[in-house]
Amino acid sequence: MAETVKVIKLVGNSSESWEDAAQNALDDADETLENISGIEVDSQTADVEDGEIQHYRTTVHVSFELQR
Repeated sequence: MAETVKVIKLVGNSSESWEDAAQNALDDADETLENISGIEVDSQTADVEDGEIQHYRTTVHVSFELQR
């Protein structure tokens, strides 16, 4: 029988990088979810000021196995 996986959408934030923003979203999810099996990056955005990126945002889909 195939496992059932739920997917949620999260937005991570960072002042360092898009990768760090994705990791922050995963870290937060890991505090409350069990059996995380993967993430998929949906989009990456940033706030720009004076031609420089000031704040990174990464939207991820987090997959985890449902508990029975």
